[in-house]
Amino acid sequence: MARKGKIVIDRELCKGCYLCIRACPVKALERDTELNQGGIYPCRAVLAEKCIACGNCYEVCPDVCISVYDMSA
Repeated sequence: MARKGKIVIDRELCKGCYLCIRACPVKALERDTELNQGGIYPCRAVLAEKCIACGNCYEVCPDVCISVYDMSA
C-alpha cells in the first residue's frame, strides 16, 4: 500500500527559500501566489493528495514551518 501524507505549512513562518519545493519527490509543493504578512510568497501544498509522507520537505526547512503527517494507517 502506498503511503499517504498530509502537509501543513505555517505561511507566516515561511521565508520563501523554496528548499522544500526542490526536495519534494512528487512535486506536491509550489510557491504561493499570495503574500504572507512579511511580504513573502510562502510555499504551499498544491497537490497535497500526491504527498507520500516522505518528510523531505520537513527535513530541509530551515525555519521548521512544515509538519508532515502519515495518514496511511
